[in-house]
Amino acid sequence: MIDFDDARLEDPAVLNAADQLLRPMAEAGARLRRERLKIEDQLAVLSREPLPRAVIAFGPESRLLRAILEPACPVPFVAWPRLGLPTWVGPLDLVVAMGATNPVALAAAGEAVRRGSRLLVACPADSSLAMTSASRATTLLPTSADLLTCAVLVLDGLHRLGIGQRIDIEAVADAMDLAASECSALLDISANPAKHIALELAEAKPLVWGGSILAARASRRIAEALRAACGRVVLAADAGAILPLLGAVPLRDVFADPFEDVQECRPGLVVLDDGLGDELAEAEQQSLVDQALRCGVLVSRIDCSAGDRVTRYVTLLHHGLFAAAYLRIGLDNQVGSQDGYS
Repeated sequence: MIDFDDARLEDPAVLNAADQLLRPMAEAGARLRRERLKIEDQLAVLSREPLPRAVIAFGPESRLLRAILEPACPVPFVAWPRLGLPTWVGPLDLVVAMGATNPVALAAAGEAVRRGSRLLVACPADSSLAMTSASRATTLLPTSADLLTCAVLVLDGLHRLGIGQRIDIEAVADAMDLAASECSALLDISANPAKHIALELAEAKPLVWGGSILAARASRRIAEALRAACGRVVLAADAGAILPLLGAVPLRDVFADPFEDVQECRPGLVVLDDGLGDELAEAEQQSLVDQALRCGVLVSRIDCSAGDRVTRYVTLLHHGLFAAAYLRIGLDNQVGSQDGYS
């Protein structure tokens, strides 16, 4: 039987003990502002450099960069998932690397230096990636190990190069602050959406769905955090993969004794909606919700309908990460940071 204690989410002693998990997320906005100011000189240099022939990105958030930039990127943009560089990459191309110790980013950076390619690297200044990528053609953005901060600052740097729209750093930081305020440990379950979702997922195997391209990216990061928090199977997928799973869920036995009859964890549907999905995404969302209700599966929602694409992504992601943190606390799992997103 799953031992989720919702009283832990209101216990000051428990929440204080979880400070190392909650505080870094609460400080994310301030951290982004601080690190943005720290790299102003490096960003200014980028604005004077020529446009590259192509951009190839490596590291944990390379696909996030692609999702944001690809629709309007003036040059080819590739998010490369494997070790090494494609054969066509040369001195006219820009290699973007993030992740500090990520093996894919390290391998790419080392090979880019040997080929004389331009590099844009975001990582701690004393990290393995910073040392491996050091060259005359490298622009290092010294940041923390927080992957979301790295990605946002790289987006700002790429904008300086003429790739992609301007990123409103202050608006992104404000969105982080607002999420931290809305999901504060000081708020009880009735007023805290993250604690509420944690309670809804207390005994569930979450199925996480996002309609737009960026909501889908957020769904994968949130699924990773939920999986680490509860130790159960957590799936982030499109509607085509989730609908059959919902359709196979048996109806609840209304005569079952919750104390005597041990039942298997049922799915819980988590819907991420940033208001940027197309008509197909809206139809898929309605199909998922309808199917969940038919089989008695609880539907949890994280919505955001204000701000630009990056701001909405950050809002969805932080609400989901706070929910995963409170799920971990309620289950009394070992407290720790969440995959560089704390």
